[in-house]
Amino acid sequence: MKLWLLLCLLLLCEALQKVNGQQPTKSRRPKVLGENKIKLASKRMKPKFSTIKERVSTDSAPKTQSIMTQVMDKGRYQKPAAILNQVAGQSIELRCKGSQIEWGYPSYLDTFKDSRLTIKQHDRYGQLILRNTTAADTGEFSCWAQSCDGYICVKDESKAGSTYIFFADKDELFVPSPTYFEIVYMYPDKPGVIPCRVTIPTAKVTLHQEFPAEEIKADGTNLAYDVKKGFVYLHPRPEHMGVLYCRAEAQGKPQISIKYRLLYVEVPSGPPSATLAASSNKVSGGDNFNVLCTVLGEPDVAVEFSWTYPGQEYERPVTIQDSWRLVHRGSRHTMRLSQSMITVEDFETIDAGYYICTVHNLHGRTTVAVQVEGF
Repeated sequence: MKLWLLLCLLLLCEALQKVNGQQPTKSRRPKVLGENKIKLASKRMKPKFSTIKERVSTDSAPKTQSIMTQVMDKGRYQKPAAILNQVAGQSIELRCKGSQIEWGYPSYLDTFKDSRLTIKQHDRYGQLILRNTTAADTGEFSCWAQSCDGYICVKDESKAGSTYIFFADKDELFVPSPTYFEIVYMYPDKPGVIPCRVTIPTAKVTLHQEFPAEEIKADGTNLAYDVKKGFVYLHPRPEHMGVLYCRAEAQGKPQISIKYRLLYVEVPSGPPSATLAASSNKVSGGDNFNVLCTVLGEPDVAVEFSWTYPGQEYERPVTIQDSWRLVHRGSRHTMRLSQSMITVEDFETIDAGYYICTVHNLHGRTTVAVQVEGF
């Protein structure tokens, strides 16, 4: 009897162990293959899709890296603002990151080779230092990196920096000019600038005509004021010609600028238009003659002459004289008359042939010729 009871207990324990080893099923609905994976994938892909979209839109925008920094007191550095206000007499130091840096600054510093300006190229940056600044230093300071392949270097537009600096001087409200009178040429196809720039950007500036004496209002449509440039005629016309000056006032102190003579020009830009004429096309032995090359063009565009003549290879002595002057066509148009004259004395056989005048300007060159014969 005891043996039978023990056997039953053993069978009961074995049955209970089998029941506990099985995992219960919560639902008898057949499971679709891959159902859970699809749901999880949809949840993960949504944020990834937006991240990729944002990255593409950011990369498509052009990148311009500002490489300029300003050295402050006690070794501090900061990115200079588009406009800086400094007091004349202080020194300023700018640095631009790169191993090949070029600089831009007010042109007169180069014209007079000012010793106050120091530019150095270090291993990792370019350095510009301007000491004992004056009101005349007011202007644009810029830098840009150079990308070089051997001896050929090009400007890297993506790495640049610039700032416009006002050097305030209570005694010089206008940026000083080396002359007391300046000619401003105005063209019908581009704005005309009257460059009465100030050293204090908050100064009140007005434009005045000398005769008849009156103020010319800046309406923003025909005439505008730019604190970095001066007054700008947006659409110049012949009636804008005349003698003008600017008046500035800051802290109750007024000041008058130099005078500006406005001339209207109606000459198309391009290579020089030249004409050539000889005093005589047939010359007898022993006579003197000359050949005149004439160019009529823009008043502020200089031209250069060069000559080729028959006796040149024999080192035949000749006289060449160049000259230019401003002339008026009608009462409102101004042009530049440039001339070059070659003179030959005591005509010889070797002087017969073609006299060729070549004229250069910043737009190109023109060549004209005339023949001189002997009889």
